[in-house]
Formats: sequence, C-alpha cells, structure tokens
Amino acid sequence: MLLAIEQGNTNTLFAIHDGENWIRQWRTATEASRTADEYAVWLNQLLEMANLRFADLDACIISTVVPQSLFNLRNLARRYLKAEPLVVGENATLGIEVRIDKPSEAGADRLVNAVGGFINYGGPLILVDSGTATTFDVVAADGGFEGGVIAPGINLSMQALHQAAARLPRVGIERPARVIGRGTVEAMQSGVFWGYVGLIDSLIDRIKAEYGRPMKVVATGGVASLFEGATRGIDAFDHDLTIRGLLEIYRRSTTSAGR
Repeated sequence: MLLAIEQGNTNTLFAIHDGENWIRQWRTATEASRTADEYAVWLNQLLEMANLRFADLDACIISTVVPQSLFNLRNLARRYLKAEPLVVGENATLGIEVRIDKPSEAGADRLVNAVGGFINYGGPLILVDSGTATTFDVVAADGGFEGGVIAPGINLSMQALHQAAARLPRVGIERPARVIGRGTVEAMQSGVFWGYVGLIDSLIDRIKAEYGRPMKVVATGGVASLFEGATRGIDAFDHDLTIRGLLEIYRRSTTSAGR
C-alpha cells in the first residue's frame, strides 16, 4: 500500500491507497519540529483503528512546502515503512514541463495540483487552491505548468485584521447572511468573505483575458468549500485533486524507474 503525504503550511494530510482506492485519510496540524518518531506514534494509533499496520505500507510519496520538515518525513518512511520515499521536487517524475523563469521556485503543492488537474480535466486550466495562501495556477493544453498568481489566504487576512487593529476581535470565517454587517463581527466576515469572492472572480477574468483562450476553472484546498455557490468564475470544486495528483506522480515515477 502507498502512503501519500501532502504537507501544507497549516495542515498535513496522510492518505493510504491500496492500489485501487483511497481507503483512509487523516490530517494533522503542520509542525516543522515534529520528529519521525512523533509522527510514527500518531500514525500508528490511526492505523490500528483502521485495522492496518506499518507492515502493510510498502511505498511512500511526499509533497511538502515546509523544507525543514522533509528530513523527519523522509525518516518516517525509511524507519517505519522500510521504504525510500519519492519526494516531489527531488526524485519524483512529474511528467510535465515547468515553464516559468525559475522552475525550482515552483511550490511542490502547485506542481502536484497541475498534474492532478490535468489528468482529471485536461487543459488549459486555472486551478484555484485556497489554503494558507490562495493560488491561481495555469495549466496548458498539454499539461505544462505556466505559472500563476499567489495571494494571501482568507484566514491570513482575517488574522491580520485582528492583530493590526486593537478593537477588532478574532472571528471565524463563514459566509455572512448579508453584505452590510450590522455589527463588528458581521462586518469583518462580510469584508473578508465577499472581498475574496471578488478577488477570485476578478483574477480569473484577468487570467482568462491575458491567456486568450477558453479555460476551465477548478477549485481545491482546505477552505475551497466556503466559496461554493458564491463565485461565478469557478466551474468545479474538487477536494481530492491534490492526492490524485500525488498518486499519478507516484505511478509515473515507478513506471519510469521500471518498478
């Protein structure tokens, strides 16, 4: 079985594929200092609850945007799975061209999304990933990664309001019942939520105009569901796009290596 690890700045996803289906998925808060042994204790408990063991796992692929965590994630695979992991950006085969000025600067998550988006939807595509940052990535008709836009995530914006203004409270993100808030909390939620809806739709329009051809728009990411039914520019919401991209990269890598 394959253990796929997709680590973002806020959360880390551990998912298990049995060769045919994803059978388990678990999330934990991303902590750069967490050791391989700490991951193992946490993961072992979850495996036991699912009637699985480390011995059932014989392969691992890792995508992380937190470089300081990679050492411990790699050791988790080596020590407890007895497997050398594939790492996006190092020894994994993407199977796509990265057409930006400095390909090494492309985040692993954006490249994995490009692969997952293309195999499921074709191209050209705009992929909107809503997480710690909100990214808009362009995938060409042949699957090539052509760059995009990086904006602060919606939670960062709400956090910044609270931290920078002494009288503004910390509030949760949710879709407000109306645009005109009748209290501070409603006003903050409206400004951030509808502000991001405007940002998403405006940037999609601008990307399409600059690209000059029809493009499908797919959204994914931890808070993407917040915008379902609110934006006019997104054609589909796909919450498993990233792990499907990881699975495809694993398959391409093992095929190219003759495994």
